[in-house]
Amino acid sequence: MRILKNYSAPTTDDLTRLKDELGYTGNQMADLAGLADSRQWRKYTGGDKPRSISAPMLFLLSAQLVLDESQIDAIFAKMRDIGAELT
Repeated sequence: MRILKNYSAPTTDDLTRLKDELGYTGNQMADLAGLADSRQWRKYTGGDKPRSISAPMLFLLSAQLVLDESQIDAIFAKMRDIGAELT
């Protein structure tokens, strides 16, 4: 099992660049990160005091960009096995 011991969050510029490279809307980025909507996403990319994206949130976002649908379905199945209810 790999555990992150040291994590430095990407900058707001890094996250904005990723959004631009993907050509995604704020709502699409929010979906990738498990956020409610684009207003929540913007809290990580701007404002007076932008939030740092957590390692688990960035992992979720990255996994959805890298893994294929069957791999994501397998993760959802494992989550259900553990006891989660997913819709």
